[in-house]
Amino acid sequence: MSESFAERLKQLRSERGITQQQLASMMYIGRSSISRWESGIRIPDLILLPRLAKCLEVDVSLLFPDEDLLRSAPVVIIVDDEQPILTGELNTLCEALPSAEITGFTSPAEALEFARHTRIDLAFLDIEMGKTNGLELCGKLLEINPSLNVIYLTAFPDYALDAWGTGARGFIVKPLDTVEVTDLLRKLKISLPQPEPGKREGPEALV
Repeated sequence: MSESFAERLKQLRSERGITQQQLASMMYIGRSSISRWESGIRIPDLILLPRLAKCLEVDVSLLFPDEDLLRSAPVVIIVDDEQPILTGELNTLCEALPSAEITGFTSPAEALEFARHTRIDLAFLDIEMGKTNGLELCGKLLEINPSLNVIYLTAFPDYALDAWGTGARGFIVKPLDTVEVTDLLRKLKISLPQPEPGKREGPEALV
């Protein structure tokens, strides 16, 4: 089933004349995730299927992932309600965490729904997000998964004092920087699960 899904996804994407990078940008995920799906290494989490179907302009019923396919990469999310900023942050995280499966959300509610169906290893949360700010979202995510590592993102350093009492592990002032992200994860001794032997992807050309 995983092979047929991979073939169908590649066919639908090609028919619409979009690259893996373009589809990834439309879905707010890293291009490596699309590459894994089309290689049959991974499948999308169920919560992402409607988003994928919408981007490909097909009915979600046409997409039938193999539910038994095992995860081969750490799962990372980033939540920021400003779409242009989120796109740049995704690119930075893909550079800092090349082995991770990274998904972006502009909606805290959608991120919560994703967390209810998928075990997340690391979450980057913008603090200032309208009705549901990052501090509240952190608490709700930790109720779902108490072992989740949370790092706050903000353009306002003054939020730092409020942030430390919420169970988060770290704090980064925007804009994101690849070196700063990797240094912070190392300093905080945040260890992410690694892909299974032989399943780590190297750099690939855009298709």
